[in-house]
Amino acid sequence: MTSPPAAPPRLFDRARVARNRDRAAANYPDYAFLKARVSRDIAERLEDTSHNFPHALELGAHDGQLSHLLLETGKIEQIKSADISQKMVERMQASGLTARLMDEEMLEVEPASLDLIASALSLHWVNDLPGTLIQIRKALKPDGLFLGALFGAGTLAELRACLMEAETELKGGIAPRISPLPGLQDLAALMQRAGFTLPVVDRETVTVRYASPLKLLEDLKGMGERAAFTPGTGRPLPRSVLMRTLELYLENYRDLDGKVRASFEIVHLSGWAPADSQPRPLRPGSAKASLADAVRNHGTA
Repeated sequence: MTSPPAAPPRLFDRARVARNRDRAAANYPDYAFLKARVSRDIAERLEDTSHNFPHALELGAHDGQLSHLLLETGKIEQIKSADISQKMVERMQASGLTARLMDEEMLEVEPASLDLIASALSLHWVNDLPGTLIQIRKALKPDGLFLGALFGAGTLAELRACLMEAETELKGGIAPRISPLPGLQDLAALMQRAGFTLPVVDRETVTVRYASPLKLLEDLKGMGERAAFTPGTGRPLPRSVLMRTLELYLENYRDLDGKVRASFEIVHLSGWAPADSQPRPLRPGSAKASLADAVRNHGTA
């Protein structure tokens, strides 16, 4: 008898993810520069399509700025916005959006009911990303579109390296400090596994410069991006390790003007729910179009 597949490990504490966002909600616009950049990119990609999308959903919406931008494209009639944080939901409702609580791991959406699902910088906190992508595909109508973006494996490479060096030097080993993030090839495979047609995955690296490493840590807190491991997975960061990490950061990643660099890898995902009208996908490994071209050209004569 074949055993059922093992459940994915629960690395992230979803309640803690919600608390981090609750704490960030009041001042979130002051720290949402990456969310704003990615939201503009997603809205521009949507504008490049020939389709209209009457019913849309934004998952992991934070303060809903992507929802507002999508409405401004004129391609959407109605959009609902959802987040795991009650405080973020209240911010969205105050801005005039139709918003509700929803956990990306448990989509409360009727099958084949949406024309578009979008998500900006939230899905990297999901424990079962393959399962969530399957839920998203099932929630889309035939020929419905998913546009997403999340932090990829190259994010905070400098901070990761300094933490590992400091903890190894002072403690003789390392503990989980920064969330593991998926790589480009992993995400491409997951989009195919989830059943999307014409899936395309691409990435960009955004380099942000800070007056000090402490300002980077302040920004991560303000974004609601502090660590959210399940209890027992990690352990408290000793002050000695933190201070050594900051020293190493300044030694290794400070530019001539005294500022330090921090890298954020943004991975964009695009995929369509299967429909009879769609062209057949290319053989694996033969795709040559960019994500923007795939979104732009689908459905054009």
